[in-house]
Parts: sequence; structure tokens; C-alpha cells
Amino acid sequence: MSTIHVEIVSAEGEIYSGDAEMVIAPAKMGDVGITPRHAPLMTTLRPGEIRIQDPNEADEIFIYVTGGVLEVQPHLVTVLADSATHGDQLSEQAALDAQKQAEEALAGATDRKDIEHAQMQLVEAAARYRAAQKLKGRRST
Repeated sequence: MSTIHVEIVSAEGEIYSGDAEMVIAPAKMGDVGITPRHAPLMTTLRPGEIRIQDPNEADEIFIYVTGGVLEVQPHLVTVLADSATHGDQLSEQAALDAQKQAEEALAGATDRKDIEHAQMQLVEAAARYRAAQKLKGRRST
């Protein structure tokens, strides 16, 4: 089976490097599935999980990103993430707490900048919580 090389980096450093049969990423306008020899593509990412189907692993690899840029070449996928966390490091409770804090900040926001900032935090916290819930369901099966 052919593979495509995947590089995921953030300001913290390299998060993942390896080959994949397929990569599913949360692009701004919707999820994209990338396989070997995919047409060149560049897009921004929204908060969500990147799923990597590694040919050497039985389960998918999950990396949660808060946003960033995705570049696709026929044999290479590069993700420059704002920040990234391996799926097994996500905490459902921490994500839920962040979501509640963002909701409270949004309720108390009065000017436009504060409202926009609180809305962005809420979107990110909700995406992190959904990703943690998905991973929890996969761990228990």
C-alpha cells in the first residue's frame, strides 16, 4: 500500500512525523481526507482533531490542534499548528472546565473585542471537549 509522509509541528516543537495511508484534518470549510498523490492544497485549520491512519498501527493516531495551516503535496502533508496535543493527553474534564469558563466570559463580555475573544475560546474549548469524548469512546471499546 502506498503512503504519504506527515509532519505536524507547533511552536512547542515536532508533534508527529511518520507515514500514513490517509490523513483526515479539520479544514476551515470542512474536514478533508488526504491520501497519497493528493493534489496540492493549502488551507487553514479550525480547532479539531487530525486523524492519521498509520499503516503500522491498528488504531488511528489522534492529534488535537487549536488551528493552524495545512499544506498538502503529492507525497507530503505538513501541518503548522498553533498548538497541538496528542489525543491520549486530552482531558475531558479540563476541556469541560475550559468550555464553562469561556461561556462565563462570553456572558460577561461587553465590548466587541471581548465578545469575539470569548467566542473563539468557546469554539476551541467545545472542539477539545468533543475530541476528548471521541477518544474516550475509542479507549473503552
